[in-house]
Amino acid sequence: MSPGIVERAAPAPDSASSAEPHMRLTGILPPVAMPFDAQGEIEYSAIPEQIDLMVEGGVRGVVAGGSTGEGHTLDSEEFVRAMGAAHDATRGRVPFLAGLIVNSTREAIRRIRMLDGLQVAALQITPVHYLFKPTADATVDHFKAIADHTDIPILIYNVIPWNYLGVDLMLRIMQEVPSVVGMKQSSGDLKSLSDLVSGVSPRNLVLSGIDALLYPAFALGAHGAISALTTAVPGACVKLHRAVQAGDHATALDLHRRLGALWNSMTHDNLPACVKYVQHRQGLGMFHPRAPMDRVTDAQKARIDAALGGLIG
Repeated sequence: MSPGIVERAAPAPDSASSAEPHMRLTGILPPVAMPFDAQGEIEYSAIPEQIDLMVEGGVRGVVAGGSTGEGHTLDSEEFVRAMGAAHDATRGRVPFLAGLIVNSTREAIRRIRMLDGLQVAALQITPVHYLFKPTADATVDHFKAIADHTDIPILIYNVIPWNYLGVDLMLRIMQEVPSVVGMKQSSGDLKSLSDLVSGVSPRNLVLSGIDALLYPAFALGAHGAISALTTAVPGACVKLHRAVQAGDHATALDLHRRLGALWNSMTHDNLPACVKYVQHRQGLGMFHPRAPMDRVTDAQKARIDAALGGLIG
């Protein structure tokens, strides 16, 4: 593959306030795509090469346990081992964030305790998502209770369609629970993202998870991104973010269009499988999703290859 994707990027200027350490969590923060073998077992030894690819691309942190990493499939023992492996693989080069995809306040607190001994820069936590939707007050109480059990900053992972949090509720949570320092907005609604950027306190982060719209999200003032594309092609996403920060919108728009072609080639029902294939095309091992998610097909590979060639050509 071309070095255009994997080349080491120059460090970005760090203007974050020392009084707010979480404000260092800006820019590209890719999720770790969990490397499952053909039997669905985690190949823990393959995690470091993936994180090396990300760090060499200039990312500002890594997130383990998110949706791209199929964190919802990890049992407790796997969660502990995967978090430890990803944390250790960063080797202190970038901040480490832990993702919690949970269905109860109790489970969130239990999983946080499993992170003891790790240097965790922030927790990315979903609202609960199985069938029954809590009230706004109950959702605020959920994050308050979690915050009472940890000193680690919290990011709301606003991704659950059944329990999607509106702008007003997220702003309320960040106001009433100081440990909730920001959120990741995963809807395609740029109006909501714009309203969040306009409405948050200067101490809060707004991160985008909208793969098809990273460029306009950055242009609107999003502080960074945690998304599947940032895992698939971290170097290209870093270049996009830096181009917007530098006001080079011609370069940013060109990258946006090429990243959009890659995104459109990746079927969302087995998106993690597609991400792992893109990583493989950059020299990493070939890994699979955990069943029953479908593996990447030959037809998908052909579409991805065509778009990837356009991105790095």
